[in-house]
Amino acid sequence: MNIFHISAECYPIAKIGGLADVVGALPKYQANKNVSASVLMPFYNNTFTQAHTFTSIYNGTITLGYEEFDFRVLKVNEDVLEFPVCFVDVPELLYKSFVYSYDDAKRFLAFQIACLDWMLTLDNRPTIIHCHDHHTGLIPFMAQECYKYEELNTIPVITTIHNAQYQGWFNYDKFHLIPKFNNENSGLLDWDGQINPLAAAIKCAWRVTTVSPTYMEELKQNANGLETLLNNERNKCIGILNGIDTKVWNPETDSFIVENFSKTTVQSGRAANKKWICDTYNLDINKPLFAFIGRLVGEKGADLLPEALKIALESKQCNVLVLGSGEKQREEALEAIKVNNKGFYNTYIGYDEKLSHIIYAGTDFLLMPSRVEPCGLNQMYALRYGAIPIVRSIGGLKDTVIDISNNGFGICFNTLTVKNIVDSIFRGIALYENQNKFKDIRKSIMTIDHSWDKSAKDYLNLYQSIN
Repeated sequence: MNIFHISAECYPIAKIGGLADVVGALPKYQANKNVSASVLMPFYNNTFTQAHTFTSIYNGTITLGYEEFDFRVLKVNEDVLEFPVCFVDVPELLYKSFVYSYDDAKRFLAFQIACLDWMLTLDNRPTIIHCHDHHTGLIPFMAQECYKYEELNTIPVITTIHNAQYQGWFNYDKFHLIPKFNNENSGLLDWDGQINPLAAAIKCAWRVTTVSPTYMEELKQNANGLETLLNNERNKCIGILNGIDTKVWNPETDSFIVENFSKTTVQSGRAANKKWICDTYNLDINKPLFAFIGRLVGEKGADLLPEALKIALESKQCNVLVLGSGEKQREEALEAIKVNNKGFYNTYIGYDEKLSHIIYAGTDFLLMPSRVEPCGLNQMYALRYGAIPIVRSIGGLKDTVIDISNNGFGICFNTLTVKNIVDSIFRGIALYENQNKFKDIRKSIMTIDHSWDKSAKDYLNLYQSIN
């Protein structure tokens, strides 16, 4: 079996969010199961591409409406990745310092057309094309409907929805950019009067997956306008829970953290990482540490976070550290809390991969008060490092975290309110004060298996069912 994963992101090459972590791990674990799995992604102007050299393995020209663009398919010369990655270089459109911008329709359409054009030239074509999110959402349509790709329409195409809030909409003034097809089938592109790549993918893909079983069910009720479509296509939809790369996320070997530790040395190892955090960010090491890592947007509950944290911090019973960036209003509100909470609260506005690892290794609790959480990886990283997650029971959080009141290991709440966030923090404080129970939970959660092994097998079973 020869699997092509097509994505806008892939860790460690280009990462904006969890999509990159999935695409950077799933092929690796699939390859461990004796199949060929590779990634096809855009060639950006970023630190990874600047640090390595590449060889062109194909040169071609794509047509976008009335324009032509030269493109190349590249491979990295150094042996730095654990699976094959091919890069699509369309210099005028894709070779940018950013992954996403305000108007990406033309950029990612060029990427998708180049991918399919190159596939036409291959002797060893993929047996499965696995597309990720709306940036690759027109591939299922084009492979099925466009005249020039007729040779590819027998290859099964899978679409994975990582976040249905983003659908890649664009207006019909770009309709002519899509390679020719029977216009009687243009309804496959349309949803609510616009060209909608994610909707087109749901209509045309052989199977549609989401990144957790609960998220798939939630989308049938709340999918940013696609609820009816997903209900109509429910027979080809399945939720498969993401995993994490336990080679990258391993507290015993993680080179980012201050002191490595295992289940048997968790007490001393986590204490060293917590001490570094408290020393660096002027926090009280004797208090329980709560952390938030993520985008400061409404999806993550960041609009309620400032008020909830101010209330919780009034008690002076805990520390809080926030790592993230996003909406300016949220950033400023979270920064403002520092004025009255010196010694108990701090922020890092932005993103730092090393710091995120240290936080997982040193924080006592991880806050995830999400409005939407298709799968969530942060709670799995936290568990792996012995940090107790505090989550809203939604999407993948519901699938992966069981409340301590139900013989579980996390703190959960159902409705997103300031009060519920505050109450959950105080539940965490109470658990921390019961050190015997707290330490027992911390040890046990490190043994939970959320590796990609099971998920990779589930995907392979799905491929085999349609191949």
